[in-house]
Amino acid sequence: MLSVKEIKEQIIHAVQTVRRTNPLAGSITNSVTINFVANAQLAVGGSAAMMYFPDEGEFLARAGGATYINVGTLLPIYEQTLPHTAKVLYEVGKPWVLDPVAVGIGSLRTKLLQQFKEYKPTIIRGNASEILALAGLWGLDGGTAMSNVRGVDSTDSVSSAKAAAVALARFTGGAVAVSGETDLITDGYVVAVSYGGSHFMERITGAGCSLGGVIAVYATVALPFIAALTGTAVYNLAGSRAEKKVDGPGSFQVQFLDELYKASAEEIADNPFEVEE
Repeated sequence: MLSVKEIKEQIIHAVQTVRRTNPLAGSITNSVTINFVANAQLAVGGSAAMMYFPDEGEFLARAGGATYINVGTLLPIYEQTLPHTAKVLYEVGKPWVLDPVAVGIGSLRTKLLQQFKEYKPTIIRGNASEILALAGLWGLDGGTAMSNVRGVDSTDSVSSAKAAAVALARFTGGAVAVSGETDLITDGYVVAVSYGGSHFMERITGAGCSLGGVIAVYATVALPFIAALTGTAVYNLAGSRAEKKVDGPGSFQVQFLDELYKASAEEIADNPFEVEE
């Protein structure tokens, strides 16, 4: 098990490496949040590319450092694009981040998320209800087929999804990040809880989606657990800092991107978190 000091050192290394190398993390993401996802990836030092078609997905799966797949707003072409891209990523051994937005709603989304089980996402990021439902869909411990998913919102607590997150991470061999008032990150053996953020994150579109994209950026240079924790830490730091400077969600979104850009590697590593086995 890594010590807190070692985790912080790896976070610093991940942040510095991303800013030095400008790695590409492609995305197939929620059409409501494409702009915010791309801007957040750019703000932390990554390079963004948005994809729609199967050949684009395959090209960037092979050429990019990591890929972010979000099932929030599905287009008909995604029935081909998403499983094909995930399959290529799995076969070539490239990291990818799955955001199971609104899992359980609609037959196509359910079919796609069931297919993803075979391709073992490197990191899964979702709210508590989504993590519970995905574990249930995949038949894993801690999951439930009757989670309280309400569109993109969660009605379950982060702590209630701990067992499901651990089971998902152990199954994939990667990491899971559960987003909420406090955030839980696990590799299936170590659990970290990250603090910070802002209530304004619930009043803008794309806070969670863009976090998935940023985690994909860090996944190009770091192990899954460190990538998920680093992305979560910079979001919690930037969110708490931005909240102090604004008085509404519109200005918060702009200030939040600025704070993502300005946060130093050491400041990100020092954002409060606790680790347990």
